[in-house]
Amino acid sequence: MLLAIDTGNTNTLFAIHDGENWRAQWRSATDSTKTADDYAVWLTQLMFINGLTLKDIDACIISSVVPQGLFNMRNLSRRYLNVEPMVIGENVKLDVDVKIPKPSEVGADRLVNAMGALEVYKGPMIVIDSGTATTFDIVGADGSFEGGIIAPGINLSMRALHDASAKLPRVAIQPPASGKVIGTDTVSAMQSGVFWGYMELIDGLVTRIKSEYGTPMTTVATGGVASLFEGATKTIDHFDPDLTIRGLLVLYQRNSKIAPTK
Repeated sequence: MLLAIDTGNTNTLFAIHDGENWRAQWRSATDSTKTADDYAVWLTQLMFINGLTLKDIDACIISSVVPQGLFNMRNLSRRYLNVEPMVIGENVKLDVDVKIPKPSEVGADRLVNAMGALEVYKGPMIVIDSGTATTFDIVGADGSFEGGIIAPGINLSMRALHDASAKLPRVAIQPPASGKVIGTDTVSAMQSGVFWGYMELIDGLVTRIKSEYGTPMTTVATGGVASLFEGATKTIDHFDPDLTIRGLLVLYQRNSKIAPTK
């Protein structure tokens, strides 16, 4: 079985694939101070609930945008799974043609998303990943990475609003209960500003991208808070929570030439 690990700035996703299906997925808050031992204890308990053990894992692939935490993830694989992990950006060949002046500036996570999207959808497309930052990546009809946009994520925007303002509380990210855009108290005003402002950011940027690109494009959304967008935006065609781990699975299979079978 394959353990796929996707470490983002806010959350880390652990997913297990048995060669045919995803058996289990878990999220943990990203914490670069957690040791390999910490993760092993945590994973052991969750795997037990799903009828699995660490001994069932015979392969590991890691994507991380947090360099400080990569050491511990690598040690988790080596010490507790007894396998040398594939690490995006180190020992994994990415089959994506990056058509921008400085290819090295593109985060590995964005290329993994492109791989996952191309397994299911046809380009050209816009891949939106909503996390600490929200990225809008352009994947061409030939599967190449052609550029994109990086904007603050919705949770980051909400936290900044609270942290920088002495009297503004933390509120849930959702439309106001009244269903109206105009808020009549602090909480509903904040919810409207962040939620609907974010939906307009998505729709506005997607519309501008399509206008500039000049040909029809498919829009796919993924990421930890992508489910918030469903039914609220006018421009997203598909919501795909498994896009990133699908990309990791594809990269593992192409680099190892085999699927996990244990």
